[in-house]
This record gives sequence, structure tokens and C-alpha cells, in this order.
Amino acid sequence: MGFPKYVIERSSDGQYYFNLWAVNGRVILTSERYTTRQGCLNGIDSCKRHSPYDKNYQRLTAVNGQYYFTLRANNYEVIGKSEMYTTSSARENGIDAVKRDGPIASVED
Repeated sequence: MGFPKYVIERSSDGQYYFNLWAVNGRVILTSERYTTRQGCLNGIDSCKRHSPYDKNYQRLTAVNGQYYFTLRANNYEVIGKSEMYTTSSARENGIDAVKRDGPIASVED
């Protein structure tokens, strides 16, 4: 299956999470952990619904000075977190990619 896509994975403790892969084949968002596969699918649905809107992104700076963002639902629950970026403009590019790819990505597991 091509990109963009959501890929459902299982962590070492058996919980589910998803990665959103951009059209360039890089992971642009990693979800929180879910105890069930259905919970993970609900998270993907929430990502699809909330990713287009700038108000749902929280732009943050890590203690090491790198930049990242979280995507939140309307209730302020975190849906997923980005990778770390060395510049704020790279972080903005990551947000733009999630806005573009999040709503239309297919699901693979």
C-alpha cells in the first residue's frame, strides 16, 4: 500500500498505537497507546477529523531546544506527537504534512 497511511502497531507491552506516514514515506505523527485495537482505530478516526484544523496543534519546545508538536482533539486530549525538529520552520512543515495527509491516509495493520 502506498503513502500516506496509518499503520497500526503493537508495543512490547501489547498495547496498540499508530504511526501516520507521509507521502514522502516518513513517520510524521505517533499516537498515544491504546489497550484495544478498536481504541486505536477510534484514535485514527479522531486524527482524521481533527488534523485539518490549526487550532488542534500545540507547538512545543523540548528541554534540549528541539521543536515538536502534538495534535489534540477538541476536548484537548492528545491524539499524537511528532518527531523532534531542529527548527521551528521544519516543525511547521511537519504540521502542514499532517494537515494534508491525516484526513486522507489509508489504514494498514
